[in-house]
Amino acid sequence: MINNRFVLTALTALAAVAALTLAGCTPTGGSADGAAAGDLKVVATTTQVADLTRNVVGDTAGVVVTQLIQPNQSAHSYDPSVADLTALGEADVLVINGVGLEEWLDDAISASGFDGVTIDSDEGIEIQDIAASEEDHADDKAATDGAEHSHQGGNPHIWTDVSNAETMAVTIVTGLSDAQPDLAPDFEANATAYTGRLAELDDWIRTNIDAVPAEQRLLVSNHDAFGYFTEAYGITYVGSIVPSFDDNAEPSAAAIDELVAAITATGVKAVFSEASISPKAADTIAGEAGVIVYSGEDALYSDSLGARHSDGATYISSQLHNVGLILESWGAEPTAVPADLR
Repeated sequence: MINNRFVLTALTALAAVAALTLAGCTPTGGSADGAAAGDLKVVATTTQVADLTRNVVGDTAGVVVTQLIQPNQSAHSYDPSVADLTALGEADVLVINGVGLEEWLDDAISASGFDGVTIDSDEGIEIQDIAASEEDHADDKAATDGAEHSHQGGNPHIWTDVSNAETMAVTIVTGLSDAQPDLAPDFEANATAYTGRLAELDDWIRTNIDAVPAEQRLLVSNHDAFGYFTEAYGITYVGSIVPSFDDNAEPSAAAIDELVAAITATGVKAVFSEASISPKAADTIAGEAGVIVYSGEDALYSDSLGARHSDGATYISSQLHNVGLILESWGAEPTAVPADLR
């Protein structure tokens, strides 16, 4: 979260850095050299939202997209730099994940002076109620260090269900078209092509997971980030190492013991770490349960996409990576990936 000292420092520094290249951000779009005076300046918060936005923008001239949260950086612990606040203050459009994921956003908007249009990409998505999850994990969370993080409004990890990502892309194209009507045909053409690829990805995932017997579709991951994914594709979520939506929380001894018992009872064969989280706890639990741990390059991409050229560099590639490894852990061989998804 942004503290008062940071806000005061940022406000003082904003004027001094406003003309500098935003080296701490990732600009893409119509200008490789940064935003020109007449450009539509778009800032996107998370790695997933930024990737969806870039696909809607494509190579449309006159649009620059700046991504705030960087690859393998958790949205939960993100703290905007002065350069990030400068980009936000100069933006015409802000694209956010929503569902309370960007808890730092109100302070960032206040510090930056942003007064543009906000596109909330969770519009039109049925949000999972966190009450059931919190009830399931009540005892664990009471004994879990640092698990005070809360997302009012529901589970914020909406992008893990590919059909939700399609909805998010449609919301983004509508918002950008309203902000820059003369570019609407370009945005809509790009979005049509991209959502077609997302639909193909969704079909590929569903076909491969459906081929695995339901009783074998079991998943254990670092934290509660895959609720939409498991619900959409008929997977039993046995548990998470951290019984919280916050990937910065630490599991208690009681939570570890309970999860090890659940792994043993259900026949889970693997525990998955996540790319933006330390694998230490996953290693510990996998060792105690006597199962395989997927970590390092084989970790799942959840709260953040990966670096350029990694398997998680884009939303589509991250989903292919995740599903391929999950299928492998079940002993299943995935079908060939469609050419336009590679």
